[in-house]
Amino acid sequence: MLTGRVNAPELNTHFGWLNTDRNWSIKDFRGKIVLLDFWTFGCINCQHIVPDLKRLEEEFTDVLVVVGVHSAKFEAEKSNDTIRQAIRKFGVEHPVVNDADYYLWNQYGIRAWPTVVLIDPNGKVVGQHAGEGVYEKAQPYIQKMKEDFAETLSLESFGFHGEHPENTVLSFPSKLISDEDGNIYLSDSGHNRILKLNQQGQVLEVIGSGEAGFSDGDFASATFREPHGLALQRQTLYIADSKNNAIRKVDLQQRQVTTAAGTGELGYYFINDKIGEPINPNSPWDLLLVHDHLYIANAGNHQILRMNLGTEKVYRFAGSGREALTDGLLLEAAFNQPSGLAINGHVLYIADAEASAIRTLNLESEMVLTLVGWGLFDFGDVDGAVNDALLQHCVGVEVIDSNIYIADTYNGKVKILDLERNRVSTLAEGFSEPNDIMYLHGILWVTSTNSHQLFKVDLHTGGKEEVVVQNL
Repeated sequence: MLTGRVNAPELNTHFGWLNTDRNWSIKDFRGKIVLLDFWTFGCINCQHIVPDLKRLEEEFTDVLVVVGVHSAKFEAEKSNDTIRQAIRKFGVEHPVVNDADYYLWNQYGIRAWPTVVLIDPNGKVVGQHAGEGVYEKAQPYIQKMKEDFAETLSLESFGFHGEHPENTVLSFPSKLISDEDGNIYLSDSGHNRILKLNQQGQVLEVIGSGEAGFSDGDFASATFREPHGLALQRQTLYIADSKNNAIRKVDLQQRQVTTAAGTGELGYYFINDKIGEPINPNSPWDLLLVHDHLYIANAGNHQILRMNLGTEKVYRFAGSGREALTDGLLLEAAFNQPSGLAINGHVLYIADAEASAIRTLNLESEMVLTLVGWGLFDFGDVDGAVNDALLQHCVGVEVIDSNIYIADTYNGKVKILDLERNRVSTLAEGFSEPNDIMYLHGILWVTSTNSHQLFKVDLHTGGKEEVVVQNL
């Protein structure tokens, strides 16, 4: 019989539970197989295992209880409000306990995100697994325990009364781009669609049915799964269909959506793997068109990819695949969940989210350098000289002349990196996870993701004004 030997530590913390109407204990789950998911919501690898957890919950719905243990990396990830928004954003249906002080993390001996822990129906720890591939690792053990404990397993359903999505016109809006007429394309990621807006916020066009899926077709029937980055070349719109691990292509004249690259599977490539060979994107988060190439912020594998627009083949361009803040030549350098792209001349600017860093990639010298940021666990909210400045999980970036405008996401601010003075300052604040910045007609447009809003920001005063999006 597959059983554990050590009693599972109790689950309650000082910070309480979310996605449920009460607190729970290990004793409450006696007679059930329990899977604890230790996660932090900004971590792309933690997001990758959400489908695995759902698959296990559906397969073992009568005997398995999944509990999320949110042990935050960033300060902004510690509050119940931000965790609640992440639960809604990622469609988490099981209860989550807030482990902001790492009490449970230490009790269970966790060392990395994500890590899952299996507990048998007697409340004993069976084992743990760190990293992705959770379904393949956990399913055989859960199946074996289901068989071994068949006579004593409880089939009671708990009914956790989870968070309900907010009824808003926008849902977790993310990336922006404008066309030559001054209209705006916006990734309405929580609604799995792309909106075309005028500058007054009126919806002119909806691309996608709104259902989560991976199907091509016309605007009304095509489906996406949490789309983010956008790039526009004349009448072709490219979309980073992040949770489908794909680049989608929209013919704006024919009103048709097709798939340019990606099969839906996660692709991982490290060091010398697949150099010069076509590959699949892995959680592509932002896009940037430069001449006949599409650059891809490949957040899931910590790389920059490049797609040839003629062949629509995607290749590795920069990044070893290791998650680290390492400068150097293209394939020697390392990134940390790159999530935003901009360009000035022959220099790419990259919002390197998990290191809270701004990086540059020189397309001529093929060198990657760091402008702001020190490493994976160096973050904060400090303005001043670049050597002293700290950001917190920045995911958006825009360039105007010698100023780099930064969506300092977890600080809720728009900041300016002045390249002439080598200083960072705050332009505007009071956003809820600003995701992207776009310069259009002398104004900065900013998405406030967790408040489901779109703002215009004055470049000089930092004053902001909401653009109320009006649905069709």
